[in-house]
Amino acid sequence: MHKNYLDLITINPNVRSGKPTIRGLRYTVYDILSYLAAGMTISEILDDFPDLTTDDIRACLSFAANREAQVLVVRV
Repeated sequence: MHKNYLDLITINPNVRSGKPTIRGLRYTVYDILSYLAAGMTISEILDDFPDLTTDDIRACLSFAANREAQVLVVRV
């Protein structure tokens, strides 16, 4: 996994309530992951949102994978 997503995913408390967004735009990582989970292809997302790039989509996936790798499960 490459960490270049750090250059594309931004967190700003003044944009979308501080949720991780793509390049400070109003597209959240959650939005993009939801589109992919619903079955949209990268091409379909790019067609619907022409200001996004393939690297933006990959950055969302890398960001999510990194977050998943950091999850700590505590059993009680």
